Amino acid sequence: MTQTPDQPLDLPRTVGELRASGHRFRTVKEELRENLLAKLRAGEPRFPGIVGYDDTVLPELERAILAGHDVVLLGERGQGKTRVIRGLISLLDEWTPVIAGSELNEHPFEPVTPASRRLASEAGDALPVDWLHRSMRYGEKLATPDTSVGDLIGDVDPIRVAQGRTLGDPETIHFGLVPRTNRGIFAVNELPDLAERIQVSLLNVLEERDIQVRGYQLRLPLDVLLVASANPEDYTNRGRIITPLKDRFGAEIRTHYPLDLELEIDLVRQEAQLVAQVPEHVLEVLARFTRAVRESPSVDQRSGVSARFAIAAAETVAASALRRAGMLGEERPVARIGDTVSVTSTLRGKVEFDSGEEGREIEILAHLLRTATAEAFRGRLAGLDLSGFTDLVAEGQVIETGELAGADEILRQVGTVPGLAKVLERLGLGDAPSRGEAAAGIEFALEGLHLTRRLSKDLTEDGRTVYGG
Repeated sequence: MTQTPDQPLDLPRTVGELRASGHRFRTVKEELRENLLAKLRAGEPRFPGIVGYDDTVLPELERAILAGHDVVLLGERGQGKTRVIRGLISLLDEWTPVIAGSELNEHPFEPVTPASRRLASEAGDALPVDWLHRSMRYGEKLATPDTSVGDLIGDVDPIRVAQGRTLGDPETIHFGLVPRTNRGIFAVNELPDLAERIQVSLLNVLEERDIQVRGYQLRLPLDVLLVASANPEDYTNRGRIITPLKDRFGAEIRTHYPLDLELEIDLVRQEAQLVAQVPEHVLEVLARFTRAVRESPSVDQRSGVSARFAIAAAETVAASALRRAGMLGEERPVARIGDTVSVTSTLRGKVEFDSGEEGREIEILAHLLRTATAEAFRGRLAGLDLSGFTDLVAEGQVIETGELAGADEILRQVGTVPGLAKVLERLGLGDAPSRGEAAAGIEFALEGLHLTRRLSKDLTEDGRTVYGG
């Protein structure tokens, strides 16, 4: 969590000073609209860090913001819905004035609670003003079955009643998350998981923009943008969002997985925390593998395959390279294509298979990984003369690689191979490659030749991979 910056010292500290500064009151939706328009006119990035949505999701979201609509984002898991929602914070003013001590972040010009209206009337222009950073104007709730109306909207605070206030006194209310995010953005993640009787409590927030707490005759005009995320299977087929609530959201936006391979690779490169070097051709294999798993008829399409699958795969492959470097004493660990095998077992729990495929999960993933590797090989090394590699084993010699085969050992076995420089150049490793990078290029060429039936391969009992022989 990022630390809230210190308030600038030159900000107005009373209502009188605030009026004199020329400040004008805007609702949250007006604020978002004006700030988004300013970024559009200046050509500034509106949602930094969001990959693959520039021509699809983000234009729809921007139209919803300009229209002043509350929004539901529909999409399978791992499509960046929460990241997009949190990106809305950057469209708020960096600092906004609030009545000092206000529980509901009330604007000094527009107090809404009885206590704040009374205070504003008594203090006049001397009403103290505090300033709220935009990071503090965002509230989020993961919808869980145990979520109550009190959590979201509010309930009677027994401690305040015990202090002597009467039950009819509005100041006995302990406000929930939604009113506490007044003048901000409130997000409900996985809205269909919210019990239907709890969803009813959001109806007034979305339409009349107020809240009701138990039997109180209390109307608090809330100023909030409500954003929700949902899985489309839950949203459209199971009917777990009540119809009046669906009707009150102004915009329904469908998210998606990256549409092309390059965007998938960009996403992995941006998000993965890699502990070792992972060459581009290995990232491409993992991206192709993720897309193949996502499209496989053996996988439950309603569940989807999260973008976190590809990210975790890249991190696992990098960790495999680091483990090898630690065991062999190598200083610069570089991932190789053989390291990708480890992801089929460690990541199978991230994939929901169809019920008829029980017991075949590893086999299916291994097949898809081989297919992805072959596609990457053809895409990157097609048309190259690789006879230098096949000639190495033409007379019964073998080349041993594997998880614990060091780069020096692979290079020693291969020696000088005609065509190796071209291979490394095609793989983006041609400019003074390290020994680890050269070994990664050699292993990729050998594996590709095997997958295209130009080289034999065997696995030994001790986990080594033997090409040729």
